[in-house]
Amino acid sequence: MRLAMTLMVRDEADIVGAMIDHHLAQGVDTLIVTDNGSVDGTAELLESYAADGRIVLHHDPEHRKQQAVTVTRMAREAATEHGADWVVNADADEFWLPRADGPTLAEVFSGIPKKIQAFDVPVHDMIGPAALAGTGLQRLVYRDLRDTAGLNRVGLKAHATHDAVHIGDPDVEVVQGNHFVNLENRGPVPAGLEVEVLHFPWRSWEQYSRKVRNAGSAYENSDLTPSPNHHGMRDYRRLLAGVLYPLYLCRHPDAEELEAGVAAGEYRLDTRIAERVPSPVADRPIDGTREPVDRAIGLALADLDRRVAEADDRRSRTEAELHAARDENRALNEQLGMLRRRRVVRLADRAARLLPGKRW
Repeated sequence: MRLAMTLMVRDEADIVGAMIDHHLAQGVDTLIVTDNGSVDGTAELLESYAADGRIVLHHDPEHRKQQAVTVTRMAREAATEHGADWVVNADADEFWLPRADGPTLAEVFSGIPKKIQAFDVPVHDMIGPAALAGTGLQRLVYRDLRDTAGLNRVGLKAHATHDAVHIGDPDVEVVQGNHFVNLENRGPVPAGLEVEVLHFPWRSWEQYSRKVRNAGSAYENSDLTPSPNHHGMRDYRRLLAGVLYPLYLCRHPDAEELEAGVAAGEYRLDTRIAERVPSPVADRPIDGTREPVDRAIGLALADLDRRVAEADDRRSRTEAELHAARDENRALNEQLGMLRRRRVVRLADRAARLLPGKRW
């Protein structure tokens, strides 16, 4: 059994080396990586991995949100050039693991029947205290289990979408985001061989603000039209408006909130990555002030007030337009009635003139 992984990466120097080392240790046979024009040292780091054959490296410097095309190409390469039985399409901030403690990824994939063809893998966002900089693998040690309402309160719409795993196939197509492929699932993964992903999307303010700017500008340069609710584009608008930093702080619980959240079942400790994978970049903590958080709350309230006022204004305009339309309709009906009456009179006069023996 040969297990391949694909990875498209841009400016992830704080984590990509640790991510690659983890998956090689988990038994991934071939790791195909495309660097998307990184400028933070990621490209040079990847070159060092490629130099001794630990990864297969490609370069694609265009920033036009072409992930679907690029990952599809790598996934097909995994099948045609590297004989992959299974292909995992991953992101740099994802650490794939067997759900059961003990076996490696390679060992569980060896037991999964290829006739299944493709299956979804749950992605768990990892959370912990905020930081200005740092990889944070020893800091972000809690699974985020907050419900939708809890996420919405801190500016998040939903948890991460599942990823899709598939067999090696020269005609596979991978959808933008790695969440879906064109191969159907043909059965469940056998019990004890399930796979999951621990996801580290908000490692530090330095990392996350760069990621949001990169993603937003790439969408602006592409032909794609993201949903207005797309999480990256919503945060990109917040970044441009100068309010993303306090919202970044809001979504990370402090020590007191973590303790209460663990007791309430909103967070669950998971130290598997923290215990196995060193963080390449040391943490630089937040200074502790709540001023940005208070500012975020004030801005959120002001934004809510603005939207309520706009809704009231729209309702008032709609009501006024409705009244005006009713008045116009009434006037038109009156004019139509007058025209009909005039026509009846004219028709009656015409009929009278045609009556025999009458002179007018």
